[in-house]
Amino acid sequence: MDAEDFRRIALKLPGAEEKSHMGSPDFRVGDRIFATLASQDQGYGNLMLTPEQQTAFIEEAPDIFLPIAGGWGRMGATHIKLAAATEEVLAGALHTAWKLRKEKNDRTARKTSAARDGARGAKPGRKPS
Repeated sequence: MDAEDFRRIALKLPGAEEKSHMGSPDFRVGDRIFATLASQDQGYGNLMLTPEQQTAFIEEAPDIFLPIAGGWGRMGATHIKLAAATEEVLAGALHTAWKLRKEKNDRTARKTSAARDGARGAKPGRKPS
C-alpha cells in the first residue's frame, strides 16, 4: 500500500472528505480529522485512535502499527506502515478511526442539541412549543 491507496480507501468511507492541516493531507468526517498523511514521506499514514485501540492494533500487528512519538501517540495517534499493510488491514484501520470520529461527532451533536433545548426551557422527550 502507499499514500494513494490510503487516500482512495479513506475517501470511500461515508461522509469522508480530504482537506489539509498544516500543509499535510487529512481526512475528515463532520469536519473533524480521523486520519492524515502528515508522515507519508516516512512511509506512514496516521490514524486517530483511542489508546486502547492503538494497543490492540500494535499487539495484533507490531510490524505494521506503532504509536506516533510524544503526546499525540500517548493519546492514541498511531502510524500505519503503508508498505507493510495489506488493503484489508489498511481498510479496517481507517474504518476504525472513521467510526471513532463519527461516534464522537454524534455524541457532541447530541450534547449540543440537549444544551440548546435546555436553554430554551424544553423538557426531555417533548418538543419545544
